[in-house]
Amino acid sequence: MKLEQQGLFEVTLAYDGREALEVLRREGDIGLVLLDLMMPYLSGLDVLAEMKRDDRLRRVPTIVLTAAGQEQQHHMAMELGASEFLTKPFSPKKLYARAAELAGLDPGEQGAGDS
Repeated sequence: MKLEQQGLFEVTLAYDGREALEVLRREGDIGLVLLDLMMPYLSGLDVLAEMKRDDRLRRVPTIVLTAAGQEQQHHMAMELGASEFLTKPFSPKKLYARAAELAGLDPGEQGAGDS
């Protein structure tokens, strides 16, 4: 299940932490950020910290993703203001439902029950 294919999200990708910040600062209306902790150049925690220092980005809901159950990173992400922390592997349906909820969307509008 891809968020964009579900019909409620327009997705913009960034391949590293620096690019993520550039995209976030360039884009006008951001409803939600999915942020992986393990990114080149700047970590997800670094990007999250920069977002929280930016008046325009600090209130954007952010779901932080990680490959391992790293308790210290989980605690740090939540202290920095992450809205949610998901450990891989996670259910795509859970990600979709939580993303829709945080973005203020109705996941039942378009194919939320599809695989």
